[in-house]
Amino acid sequence: MSLIFTPGQLRQRSEFYYQLAQLTSAGLGLIQALEQLERNPPALSYRRPIRQILKSLAQGCTFTDAVRQLGIWLPSFDVALIGAGEHSGRLDTCFRLLSDYYADRTRMAQQMIGSLAYPVFLFHFMVFIFPFPEFFRTGDTKVFLAKTFGILIPIYGAVLLAIYASQSRHGERWRSIMESILNPVPVLGTARRYLALGRLSAALEALLSAGVTIIEAWELAATACGSPELRRTVLAWKPLVNAGQTPAETVRASRRFPEMFTNQYAAGEISGRLDDTLKRLHKYYQEEGTRKLQAVAQWTPRFVYLVVMLVIAYRVIQFWTGYFQQISGAGGF
Repeated sequence: MSLIFTPGQLRQRSEFYYQLAQLTSAGLGLIQALEQLERNPPALSYRRPIRQILKSLAQGCTFTDAVRQLGIWLPSFDVALIGAGEHSGRLDTCFRLLSDYYADRTRMAQQMIGSLAYPVFLFHFMVFIFPFPEFFRTGDTKVFLAKTFGILIPIYGAVLLAIYASQSRHGERWRSIMESILNPVPVLGTARRYLALGRLSAALEALLSAGVTIIEAWELAATACGSPELRRTVLAWKPLVNAGQTPAETVRASRRFPEMFTNQYAAGEISGRLDDTLKRLHKYYQEEGTRKLQAVAQWTPRFVYLVVMLVIAYRVIQFWTGYFQQISGAGGF
């Protein structure tokens, strides 16, 4: 498995979960669904891990333990959500959530790459064109390479490092660091929090509907939501809930949740319609988080394009200013 997920790999992962959701929803057992996927995988590279999962299941492992034994083939976020789905008996729902999650990531990655193509081309054109007159005049290849690839290589490295850092395959400590860095970012931080709340609501609804106790359901859902911050917050509640506080009271006191979430959760807990409330919260935060991420995917290339155009304008002005100064000096002004 490569170090960085490409849009094509994200699409394959979405297809993998989509097929599992379709097959298990149609009444096939998990082993039958995986055998079908082994024969018709979304990519040939999936056959070996699916075969290993089937082997572990035959030895008596749970599906969660089977995928965990594969190491980094699945991110810890996927494994946690699968664990919540297996615990609640709603694996098909969790497969659908994961399929939608990777489908959204695929669309946004493709949109951003397509929109960045022209600004990236302009940036490379700018890097190579401005040192070219000096290279043409002096023929000094070392200076030309230093002024072109000396700029591009560090930028390539920084971009690859940023992409690698944002991958979901890292452990909780790394994801916690990235969360603390990205959450203050306007729009992007809000989108990440909203999507985590959407996953939390969906996992919590599935677990409670399956009869899991409220404390255990919150802990499992917080682990499955993909946010280390929310997970730490929820795990710290256990002594308070055991002492007699309701989850609604701890949610309100934690200040980690938006006012709308706390109010609706409290209303659902009091009315006994918590399952409907959690479905509503999942839909709202999933849609809002996706909408904000789409805005980031649209405006990031525009921002890059604006920066590139400003740099080009600055270099053009700088060139002509120097040129006119040379003419003025030669004319004796």
